[in-house]
Amino acid sequence: MSKRGLPTGVQMRHDFHYVEELTRSNRPVGKIIPIDRIEPNPEQPRHEFGDLTELTQSIREKGVLEPLLVKPTGNGKYMIIAGERRWRASNLAGLEELPCIELDIDNEGVAEIALIENLQRKDLTIWEEADGLKALADKFGYTQDQIAKKISKSRSTVTELMTVAGLTGDVREKCRKLGISSKSGLLDVARQFDEAAMFEHLQKIERGEIKPVQLRKEDKSKSDNSNGSATPIKTKNTFSYASKDGDVKVSVSFADNSGYDKRRVLEALKQAFEDIRDGSVSV
Repeated sequence: MSKRGLPTGVQMRHDFHYVEELTRSNRPVGKIIPIDRIEPNPEQPRHEFGDLTELTQSIREKGVLEPLLVKPTGNGKYMIIAGERRWRASNLAGLEELPCIELDIDNEGVAEIALIENLQRKDLTIWEEADGLKALADKFGYTQDQIAKKISKSRSTVTELMTVAGLTGDVREKCRKLGISSKSGLLDVARQFDEAAMFEHLQKIERGEIKPVQLRKEDKSKSDNSNGSATPIKTKNTFSYASKDGDVKVSVSFADNSGYDKRRVLEALKQAFEDIRDGSVSV
C-alpha cells in the first residue's frame, strides 16, 4: 500500500449517494492531498468517534477506499466535510496523503452534508438520530417527506424520530434513569398528552404500576399465543366528537379491534396536531 492511502493499482473511486443531489450544480474534483493540509470541520455535529483500532488496521492493510469530501479554505488547506473518522484513523496509520473529493459549496451545504452523513451511520443512538433529524428540519426548513428522501428512511420512521426529538431535557433525563432507550419506549412517553402526563406516566413505570411498552408488548404476545386461535372480541374502535355549536366535528378511528380509551384518543389527537403543525400533512 502506498502512503497515499490507496493500494497500488487501485484508482480513486467514490459512490456519490447523498452527495450527488446536494452538489448537482457543482463539478467535484478528485485529488490526492497531503494529510497535514487537511483539517477537521469545527462545526462537525459528531463529537464521539468511537474506537478507531479496527479502522486504522484496515487502512494500514487496504488503504482508504472511499475518499474524504473536502472544501478548500485558502492557504492550501482543506476542511473536511465528510470523512473525519477516516482522517483520524489515517493519521494513526501513518499515511502522508489521502484521496479526496473537493467540493465548491457554501457553509450551509457543508453543514447539510455533515448532518446527512452522520445520520447514515449505523451506530447512532436513538437520541443522536432524533436530534439529527430535528437539526435538518430546524436549520434547513425541510419537511418530513424531504428528510425521508434525503436519508433514505420511511416517512413513518422520520415522524416517529421527530416525535422523540420533541422530548424535553427533563423528560429525557428521567427516561435515561429508568433505562428507557428503545424507540418504542420513548414514543410511548412522547405520545402522552403533555409534559405533565409524560412525568405521570414515567412515575407509574418507576413505581411498578405499569410496565414499559416493550414488556407490555411481550405480555400481549404471550397472551395471544396462549389463547391459540381464539376469535378476538370486537370492541368499538371509532371515537367521534362534535362541538356544541356543531361547527367542529372530529372522528378518530383505530385500525385494530382493541377499542379505544381516553389515553389512546389523546395520543392520536396529539400526533395529528403535531403533524399539521410541522407541515408534514396538508390541510
